[in-house]
Amino acid sequence: MPNPVDKLEEILTSAGRDLDLSRSFQPRGIIRRVGDGVVFISGLEQVGYEELLLFDSGAYGMAYDIRENSVGSLILSGGVNLTAGEGVVALGQLPTIPVGEETLGRILDPLGNPLDDGPSLNTELRLPVFRTAPEIIERKSVDEPILTGVTMIDAAIPIGRGQRELIIGDRNTGKSALAIDIVSNQKQGDVACVYVSIGQPMSRVLALRETLIRAKCFENTAIIAADSSMSPGLQYLSAYAGASVAEYFRTAGRHALVVYDDLTKHADAYRELALLLERPPGREAFPGDIFSIHAELLERATALRKDAGGGSVTALPIIETTESDISAYIPTNLISITDGQIYLDTTRFERNQRPAIDIGRSVSRIGSAAQLKSIREASRNLRILMSRFEEVENLSRIGLDVDEKTMKTLRRGRLMRELLRQPRFAHRSPAEQILTLTAVQEGWLSELKIEEGRSAISDLLSAAQQEAPSLIEALNQGEMPEGWKEKFHDLAERILGERKSEPEP
Repeated sequence: MPNPVDKLEEILTSAGRDLDLSRSFQPRGIIRRVGDGVVFISGLEQVGYEELLLFDSGAYGMAYDIRENSVGSLILSGGVNLTAGEGVVALGQLPTIPVGEETLGRILDPLGNPLDDGPSLNTELRLPVFRTAPEIIERKSVDEPILTGVTMIDAAIPIGRGQRELIIGDRNTGKSALAIDIVSNQKQGDVACVYVSIGQPMSRVLALRETLIRAKCFENTAIIAADSSMSPGLQYLSAYAGASVAEYFRTAGRHALVVYDDLTKHADAYRELALLLERPPGREAFPGDIFSIHAELLERATALRKDAGGGSVTALPIIETTESDISAYIPTNLISITDGQIYLDTTRFERNQRPAIDIGRSVSRIGSAAQLKSIREASRNLRILMSRFEEVENLSRIGLDVDEKTMKTLRRGRLMRELLRQPRFAHRSPAEQILTLTAVQEGWLSELKIEEGRSAISDLLSAAQQEAPSLIEALNQGEMPEGWKEKFHDLAERILGERKSEPEP
């Protein structure tokens, strides 16, 4: 018969091996006050900045305002159950998000939790949400283009891999639509896309997914969403989480495009948090470091040298203006941080000139350095042509008499404007853009009616693809074969000859 004492000794020894007393010595804090999206804690003297916190109720927070006798924490999840007097411990880790190929084709929150019907991500690879930007020595000049398929952008406002190009305009001028068009044009390329939705209704996030599915580019796109029902802390984290997901591809030597839709709501979420944490307000009640917050985020978009991996992250931040006021605080900040802006004009949008891009107020500070040589040659005088046309058109509207030369300028400008109109998801190849711009500037369509211009270009392109496919392929690759313009001119003379009619007055 076994000895009961030995049996008891064995049970106690086994229990002692499994007993973990470290939690008893782990510093614990207490919630002193609960705010709207933030809590104030005492007793966590050793907590680090941006360290994750776990509350007894199972909620998560992030230490964000460390003072001498208290800690202000953002609430990331489970905030409805928090009460004063509840315990909290520091987890000794910073917020992270899962990254990798598994993120493509998914909707995730800023902590990597799925917001769609799919399972949790099956990846152990995670990156910190907050990461430092690459050092200057690791970077290279932006000299490779990101083709958007939008003629007005590729020709007049070229975007390069590693660039930060701001999309700015009033509400309902097509900013998100333009960004989605650019994303959808990457479906057959080597650029992975990350779309960050900040403070939007969940219905709009789901509509975005359906749009990307119809455009057949959702499998190449990860959506990081902090919808309007989430805490301001998660909305604040969402932009940084999207940057980390994109940086995975850059680290792997690949290319990524990240859209921040939009940084107006991101700034509003940060202002809300700062005021709740009792930080002193500055201009328009924004905290004084709002500029550095956005600069730190956008500096993470860059192109790396080959010996540093050779990848790139291109950023398209979106900002909303009020009554076209680009001199407001946040738009001014973002304009000074980014490498150019695409300005969408309300008047053009209402006139159905879409995309409603104002070429005169838009700029790419990278310029032609990141533009295909063939497109650069074809679009050389586009800005001059459109600015001169708009000036003359404004004068003609007040009833001034115009001479024949001015009428020619007006007609060419109207034809160019008509051909620059582009429906959504109607992407144009570089060869099609080159053919369109060259045909207008060389006067090949001068004897056609303006409404016939689009079909004439389509006929000319079809003929070129059949009779000179190698020429089309070379232009798509940015090359300029000898005699390409003469070849197109001969085609235009033959194909468009039957369509010629008296030009419009």
